[in-house]
Amino acid sequence: MSSDLAIVLAILVVAIVLFVVGRPRSDAVALLVMLLLPLSGTISYREALDGFSNPNIILIACLFVVGEGLVRTGVAQAVGDLLLRHGGKSENWLVLLVMGAVGLMGAVMSSTAVVAIFIPIVLRIARKSGMASRRILMPMGVAASISGMLTLVATTPNLVLNSALGYAGYTGFRFFDFTPIGAVVLAGGVAYMLFARRFIDAGRSQTRTRRPSLGDWAAKYSLQNRAYRLRIAEQSDLVGRQLGTCGAELGKAACVIAIERSSRFARAVMRATADDVLEAGDILLLDMDDESFDIDDFCGRHRLKRLPVAGLYFADQARDVGMVEVIVPSESRLVGASARESVVLERHGLFVVGLWRGKKAVRNLPEARLRVGDTLLVVGPWAGIFSLQAEEHDLVSLAMPVEADSLVPVPNRALHALLSLFTVIFLMLTDWVPNVMAGLIGCLMMGLFGCVTLDVAYRSINWRALILIVGMLPFALALERSGGVDLAAQFLLHYSGGWGIYGQLALVFLATVSLGIVVSGTATAVLMGPVAISIAENLHASPYAFAMTVAIASSAAFMSPVSTPSNALVSVAGGFGFSDYLKLGTPLTVFSLLVSVTLIPILFPS
Repeated sequence: MSSDLAIVLAILVVAIVLFVVGRPRSDAVALLVMLLLPLSGTISYREALDGFSNPNIILIACLFVVGEGLVRTGVAQAVGDLLLRHGGKSENWLVLLVMGAVGLMGAVMSSTAVVAIFIPIVLRIARKSGMASRRILMPMGVAASISGMLTLVATTPNLVLNSALGYAGYTGFRFFDFTPIGAVVLAGGVAYMLFARRFIDAGRSQTRTRRPSLGDWAAKYSLQNRAYRLRIAEQSDLVGRQLGTCGAELGKAACVIAIERSSRFARAVMRATADDVLEAGDILLLDMDDESFDIDDFCGRHRLKRLPVAGLYFADQARDVGMVEVIVPSESRLVGASARESVVLERHGLFVVGLWRGKKAVRNLPEARLRVGDTLLVVGPWAGIFSLQAEEHDLVSLAMPVEADSLVPVPNRALHALLSLFTVIFLMLTDWVPNVMAGLIGCLMMGLFGCVTLDVAYRSINWRALILIVGMLPFALALERSGGVDLAAQFLLHYSGGWGIYGQLALVFLATVSLGIVVSGTATAVLMGPVAISIAENLHASPYAFAMTVAIASSAAFMSPVSTPSNALVSVAGGFGFSDYLKLGTPLTVFSLLVSVTLIPILFPS
């Protein structure tokens, strides 16, 4: 063993130990690797930094943005709502639908994002139906892992292996090269989980302390019978008048929280200001804190139609109208001000509808004066709530409702987001432009259509994951230069020389899965990719077969709760431990191994 190889292997061992320990963070370890490898003399600093210009890194960043566009426009949420409507009665049917939906969505967007979307949906279904949430959460996590086996862009390790093929001088994978294998594993995974879920303990999930909902706050602050939805008829005398002119008649106890206004193609919920000119068809969302006010008489005089309000206090409007609990700090300029006439809240289009002081709710809000420590329930459009949290210091947010997690910021852009997604897939399938250009085109379309803003796009990119990949990529070159790749390949070949192609693929699969138990799938793909391709070259076999084996094995993260971010999310939500994953994941890993070594030589012959 050369001194260069000894240094590189020492750095590798230290990196793996730090990955397992979890300190420092994995991206910090990758940056440390990027710094140390050039010091070993095996690669230059320029080569260590080449990963930042790697087209696959740019593509991964673009796919994060495209996935965020699907979330922000409600495409992903719509799929979850569909499951809630059609799969909430039968546990078997629900498991089938959830795994199918998560698998298909994870094939074109981040599986971590898909899992984050579906966890609250599954928990809500479980609460309503009385099912054990753990028996749905685990199958969902399994489907999220398998989704990485369905398409080229489904998961980062696939793109890492695609890049490794390019470095070795081969053409990369096509978009659907993974699909035949992934489809079989997904079908087998669904069948297995329908059987194995009965062995999952139905005990209580170890979730975080339950957050309040809009309904909880409506009950706490006694908001029952205070919400009205009033549609303005064409004959109404309010048409053409400013909203502020209605204030004297409604009195201080009333406030128009928002205005629903429909156009030819969409419906929008606007913040209500005194200068708004009312139009026929507008729907006023009215809070009336005066039991003596005759709402029917008011509607009759102004030709308004009362519309039904489902749930407690605009709970059915949760996508457009939200609430937040805030507290008045000691340094606030609002101390002594009227609870209903706050310039700070008016600037954001928000209104106080409840005040909690000590251990009881305060009535007669128009006359109440704010004190230090008062807890206010503020209601209004979500945009106003978020701007209040970001910009104001006179009120401190205490809690956001659970409905905020499923908020869809731009629901009217769902079709545009789907068009952007299908454009990316179409361009990748036709090879008219390189994959990275297809991703960039998808990002630009998302921005052009208003599905994401520039700030949102930057925030949606998982920079930690990108730094991890960029920092670990130089390992492949350093191991190759120092002879480490050939040494690892020769070691595996020495002990499996007479096993044939099936045995070699099985060995590569098992080595990848074993490493993936303690190291992320991305890092595993970076380390095992060059080794697998070198083995293929020594055997004069198809490098695509061995690279595909590593890719599938990197996604077969069924035996550890820390292998992938999606596994970590599911383990926390369901209270699963390492033993749960090992017990349920081992048979599925063996099944994935058998599918891989059977199909891959057929799909990628030597």
